[in-house]
Amino acid sequence: MIAVMIAGATAMLVSLFGTRFLIKFFRKAGTGQPILGKEDLGPEHHMAKQGTPTMGGLAIILAALAGWLVSHLRGGIAFSDQAMIMWVAVLALGGMGFIDDFIKVRKRHNRGIFWKKKSYITLGISMLIAWWLVAATGVSETISFTRSNFPGWHVPWPLFVIFVGIIIWSTSNAVNVTDGLDGLAGGSAMLGFLAFTIIAYWAFRNPTVYGDVVNPLDLAVFAAAFAGACGGFLWYNAAPARIFMGDVGALAIGTALALLAVTSNTQLLLILICGINVMEAGSVAVQMTVFKASGRKKRLFRMSPIHHHFELIGWPETTVIIRFWLICGIFVASALAIFIGDFTHITDNL
Repeated sequence: MIAVMIAGATAMLVSLFGTRFLIKFFRKAGTGQPILGKEDLGPEHHMAKQGTPTMGGLAIILAALAGWLVSHLRGGIAFSDQAMIMWVAVLALGGMGFIDDFIKVRKRHNRGIFWKKKSYITLGISMLIAWWLVAATGVSETISFTRSNFPGWHVPWPLFVIFVGIIIWSTSNAVNVTDGLDGLAGGSAMLGFLAFTIIAYWAFRNPTVYGDVVNPLDLAVFAAAFAGACGGFLWYNAAPARIFMGDVGALAIGTALALLAVTSNTQLLLILICGINVMEAGSVAVQMTVFKASGRKKRLFRMSPIHHHFELIGWPETTVIIRFWLICGIFVASALAIFIGDFTHITDNL
């Protein structure tokens, strides 16, 4: 437990100071986030935020990495294969986001050169990471809810790799879609990482029930480090934001959440833990479906993702953020209740 606390506290401190440094650095460089205007069917009401420093996700990634590494200095905790591959994945998808953010800032337009191809590129990277994780580690190759044998659906190895790749790709992009209001993605991600900290540590303390989770303590440390990093970043990202996380942060955070679900055998539970991200990405999918089905004449929401819809019907931005955080909290609490309830059911029958 001490290692988990060290990881979270270290990451939060590094994130606090690292984010502050990035704000000063990007302001001095005179670069900031471009905002899509009316001509691009973007949130015109956010034009006042144009020029706000972005790519703050760099602080989240580096702070989480620092917290994870420092926790291992104490001894008694191994550098697991799973966590190593997870870090490669976070850096790869985060690096993809950084390239796109950099191009946006240089071109002063909120669509990087990869904006039409980025989805395919991130899908390819996700599939490669999924193959590596499944081939090189002892991760359970079952579709699971709260543990590897519940429901424990076994699928052929190639299909499981595709399943994991889709989880990584969809979660990273869902977090990216959620990152549209000050602190919304960072706050909801922090709650998700705290949930995975509890789940992984619970697995560590109860190996008879969760014996298929490999090196759960290292997973708990990994999750705690990201929770602390998101908390430190949120200090400056809360409305009115002094810095945005950018694609570099959103893609990295989504990747970390997805891989925690895969390695802790809670892939299906991820739908609840990231319920707010599912809602946001789902609103975009529904909006596009209705728009195309109507011959490009009708829209279900005034604007998608759905957080912009509520802004346009009159909710202040801070109201949308806080209410979405509350919804996220309900999702996460429900997921943990199901996880612990399943554990209680199992132990009562041992």
